[in-house]
Amino acid sequence: LRSLVGSEMCIRDRTNGMAVASLVLGIVSAVCIFFGYFAFIGIITGIIGLILGIMAKKKQPCGMATAGIVLSAVALGLCVITFIACFACTACALGSAGSLSYLA
Repeated sequence: LRSLVGSEMCIRDRTNGMAVASLVLGIVSAVCIFFGYFAFIGIITGIIGLILGIMAKKKQPCGMATAGIVLSAVALGLCVITFIACFACTACALGSAGSLSYLA
């Protein structure tokens, strides 16, 4: 589709599929933050979303690709923090469970 804006001609292409996929994977990654060990799935989807967003931004710069990159990067960082925290809490709980053997 072509439309005239001032004296320049702007070409509007269809929505970039990789940009949409990056945004969706960023949203999935952001949701996985709230489910403890599912943060591992969020890490994977965040990395894939980040890669797709960067590829979409190189192919055709658009706001949706930028949003996918930002959301995937933020969600990836938070998922890593959440996963480390869950792992640390579990290790601490299992470590202290051994010291409670006098109750048995």
